[in-house]
Amino acid sequence: MYLKLNGVEIECTGQERWIDLLDRLPDAGAGALGVLVRGRTQSLNDGVEEYAFARTLTYADEEGRRIYERSLQFVFLTAAHRLYPGKRVRIRHSFAQGLYIDLPNVAVTGAIVAALKAEMGRIVAADLPIQRFSVSTEDARDYFTRTGQTDRLRILGYRRFSHFTLYRIDGLEDYFYGEMAPSTGCVEVFDLRTCGEGILLQMPDVNNPKKPARPAKLPHLLHTYDEAAQWHAILNCENAADLNDLVVNRRLREFIRVNEALQERRIQQIADQFVASGALLLLIAGPSSSGKTTFSHRMSIALRVQGLRPVKVSLDDYYLDRDSIPREPDGSLDLERIDTLDLDLLCDHLPRLVRGETVDVPEFDFKAGKRRAQTHPFSVEPGQPIIIEGIHGLNDQLTSTIPAHLKFKVYISPLTMLNLDDHNRIRTTDARLLRRIVRDNLFRGTPPEETMAMWASVRRGEEKYIFPFQEQADAMFNSALTYELAIMKKYAYPQLLSITEDSPCYTMARRLVKFLNYIQSADVEDEIPVNSILREFIGGCCFYKDED
Repeated sequence: MYLKLNGVEIECTGQERWIDLLDRLPDAGAGALGVLVRGRTQSLNDGVEEYAFARTLTYADEEGRRIYERSLQFVFLTAAHRLYPGKRVRIRHSFAQGLYIDLPNVAVTGAIVAALKAEMGRIVAADLPIQRFSVSTEDARDYFTRTGQTDRLRILGYRRFSHFTLYRIDGLEDYFYGEMAPSTGCVEVFDLRTCGEGILLQMPDVNNPKKPARPAKLPHLLHTYDEAAQWHAILNCENAADLNDLVVNRRLREFIRVNEALQERRIQQIADQFVASGALLLLIAGPSSSGKTTFSHRMSIALRVQGLRPVKVSLDDYYLDRDSIPREPDGSLDLERIDTLDLDLLCDHLPRLVRGETVDVPEFDFKAGKRRAQTHPFSVEPGQPIIIEGIHGLNDQLTSTIPAHLKFKVYISPLTMLNLDDHNRIRTTDARLLRRIVRDNLFRGTPPEETMAMWASVRRGEEKYIFPFQEQADAMFNSALTYELAIMKKYAYPQLLSITEDSPCYTMARRLVKFLNYIQSADVEDEIPVNSILREFIGGCCFYKDED
């Protein structure tokens, strides 16, 4: 039989695994972590397929990085099991190109981290196989019972399949959704260090995978994650099993009310900070599907409660004509670059508005891709707050003519919600993608595959234009709602299941389906407030209704 791997036609017997074919490639499959076959991610240990058009996945690929992270995480858990058997380990969230890990009831010290790092080094050097095998749900339940993994037992009860896939390193067995590298030697680049009260498992640098990413000091972000942990404690909801219990036991409605009240309190706290600062410009920025528009409306109301009358300046009015925007090397237009805006005009208008002057604001015709001939006059009263929402809100280029003391910056993102269990986290980026899939389909008629196809480009724009400025924010707002996956599943799940194996988006769709398989769907939309962040994505938001 014949197949093509990385464009190289290879003859094989049909008994080989993908890993057996790597030495037949010109570069011997350098850095291979998995294989992409007809839109599906496969393990290097999987059998080859006749006439398959496949390519290896490396750390340069999103799926490759996920395989690396998953495998390195398993190496860490193996080291922790060897040194501290029976101790609970929680993979909490991503942080600065790494994973933030918690050891409950253990005071993390430099000595503990050094011992774990050394043990991980020994496991990597031994190049132990990472074995995948399937067991019955009953056998998995027995194993989790024997090993005291109560979080796995509970989530297993909500899984509707009769089999369960586990991975094994040197006798330690664990569950992860997604593929693994073939052996521990594939994840030799890492670092381990203390971070707050926990541990930071540092991944390779995306731009230089041969070295661990340099640690970044992100105190605002770390504080926001700590705040999210406090919210989970208040809500008494730590993982997907906790959420499912609320759905099954018909206690989700009260949970929604408390969750929304926590967000409302945080919005009012930020409004208080803004007023106390004496600033006049409220700048709001965050990545796609963060709920920026709804948040800006709610901030406006919170400021009205303070006796202020904020107004909004739309950056859409300040776009340059499309034909005057420099093109990328490949000829495409990057419409998220800050120089797609008329910065000179904006920086002229803002200080004049602050002084109470009237300016002539342009009007942009998105269908024509250029400004209309007419303008409209705009002014604010002295001391009247101005709200500006957009991806560049935290970049001082946007407001270079306004003194720093007159600016108050807010970074918004659904930074964390729930994890499946102690060792399987649900990524913030995946949660945002779910939001966008649902919103784009409901309100823009965009098929899920089209949304997913442009997601990589959206993510690149966020990495360039948003995340580098997040620590410059005066306040951060976590727009995640702990209950939202139970609502979003009903909208997203059928769409994701309709994506077939021949689609280039199949792997992405399956990734979302795999964790949604563990989530119980809830039909309680009537309980969700009309001003909720979630309404921006499922509909019924009061801020988009015309006045009667």
